[in-house]
Amino acid sequence: MNNKKLSTQQQHDILNILKNRFAENMDRHPDLKWENIQARLEKDTAKLWSLNEMEATGGEPDVIAYHEETDTYIFCDCSAESPKGRRSLCYDREALDARKEHKPANSAIDLANAMGIELLTEEQYRALQKLGKFDMKTSSWLTTPADIRKLGGAIFADYRYGNIFIYHNGAESYYAARGFRGMLKV
Repeated sequence: MNNKKLSTQQQHDILNILKNRFAENMDRHPDLKWENIQARLEKDTAKLWSLNEMEATGGEPDVIAYHEETDTYIFCDCSAESPKGRRSLCYDREALDARKEHKPANSAIDLANAMGIELLTEEQYRALQKLGKFDMKTSSWLTTPADIRKLGGAIFADYRYGNIFIYHNGAESYYAARGFRGMLKV
């Protein structure tokens, strides 16, 4: 995992997983063609490594958008609940360092950076929720505005009662049902 390279077999395996998920969820990307996405991924194996990390931690990444202006495909964690392999994390390194006892294993920001992905913003989370119902039992940390983080807080979101809720918590908090969803531009 440290060298951020996949073997030929691992590349083949993750491409097959992504291809099958893409085909099974055409409502997320009705106007896109898998062949174009695969060609892009085969040229950028670092992005493929990040997608493999998203998959390995339970994120079930899938293409949710294409931005024509930047010629960029957007992958996002589409698991029904916050990815299992990315839960029980405080928000960032500052929050992790501030905990005196019962420290979690990592922070959401540090893990996302190590995986080469970004946490979703509030706007991106709301866009994702238009594609399905996510986080009905869990919650996900979101990229927190600097003015909130400066005061010690961080924001997270979930989907309950037919609505998206954006909440706040101390950045140093962590819960078994809170993780984070990642996004990757390819």
